[in-house]
Amino acid sequence: MTLPVAGVFRSLRGFNYRIWIAGAFVSNVGTWVQRTAQDWLVLTQLTHHSASAIGVVMALQFAPQLLLLPWTGSAADHFNQRRLLIFTQATMGALALALGILTVAGIVQLWQVYVFAFLFGCAAAFDAPVRQTFVAELVGDDDLHNAVALNSTSFNTARMIGPAVSGVVIAAIGTGWAFLINGVSFIAVLFSLLLLRGSELHPSARAHRARGSFTEGLRYVWGRPDLKAVLAMLFLVGTFGLNFPIFISTMAVRVFHADARGYGLLSSIMAIGTVAGALLGAARRRARFSLLLLGSGFFGLGCTLAALAPSYWLFAAALVIIGVAALTLTNTSNSLMQLSTEPAMRGRVMALRVGVALGGTPIGAPIVGWVADQCGPRWALGVGAASGFAAVIVGAYALARLEPRASV
Repeated sequence: MTLPVAGVFRSLRGFNYRIWIAGAFVSNVGTWVQRTAQDWLVLTQLTHHSASAIGVVMALQFAPQLLLLPWTGSAADHFNQRRLLIFTQATMGALALALGILTVAGIVQLWQVYVFAFLFGCAAAFDAPVRQTFVAELVGDDDLHNAVALNSTSFNTARMIGPAVSGVVIAAIGTGWAFLINGVSFIAVLFSLLLLRGSELHPSARAHRARGSFTEGLRYVWGRPDLKAVLAMLFLVGTFGLNFPIFISTMAVRVFHADARGYGLLSSIMAIGTVAGALLGAARRRARFSLLLLGSGFFGLGCTLAALAPSYWLFAAALVIIGVAALTLTNTSNSLMQLSTEPAMRGRVMALRVGVALGGTPIGAPIVGWVADQCGPRWALGVGAASGFAAVIVGAYALARLEPRASV
């Protein structure tokens, strides 16, 4: 089966989207360089292979998605999205440079990584919903599903490159330089935002500023059984399944005894699956609820195979399956929720989506890290598998109750 190439890349016909995705790709490579280096720094240099410490870092980095939820979605709906993106991207770049300077100077401590993780998470909490809804301003609603999928393709192609680059950088010149590389990479996305043609944007309706706008968003979602079902599935997988820094780092170091290059390679191999999942999504004309079940089921299967893998390369192969499944679930949920939501409510709805998908990490990551420390990395992957199968049950129940137009 061949993918219709013109259809897969149709969003690139617009100048603004081409500029945006090019700048975002460079920045995404830097982001994955830093993520890999941060996990390696905590696991091997600041602790003695402590999965629980990585769980704390993840919890602090994603806690702001829930803590700041009353403000992040409202900001995306009320403020100029382009200016808000410039501010959040510049903030994250400055934090990466500061952490890099501390690490290169040899004075970084674990508590400092915790602080930077939380500050980075605060900036990312405001960045995520506006970055996702800003895509609609770049391409319009007709190509939104395709643009969302291409964004994921860009992000996960960078995921193939970044961890491998990070492993080489760490081995050659040290962990701190990986953070500095990420800080510099934000210049690309900032430059792309400045180059966008205002006349070619598709501005969405802005919500009127009023008290209670967050609760208005909650009431809107509460009245939509389809949105509640998607959020429930995302919560299960996001809380207990999307803990890849714990899964991959502990399996690499404690089970397969890999070095920094071997760890980085595993993250890059997983990205093969996520890129494939993103491209498959880009080829589809529209998102379907049934794809959420498919993604959740294969996610549970992939985690099961990874937990049972007897060798490094079979584990790597299982990561490809996990990558395809995870992207099918997350991309489909993104498109379904945006396209079925009123434009003036999208920022708040997408903030809820991000908050639920990532905000459960402060609960799940420490639990999964503790399981990895006490029972072993394979049992931690078992927790991830259970989350995927539980999401299938939730989705199947919802599919049976939703109206035909939402369930096909």
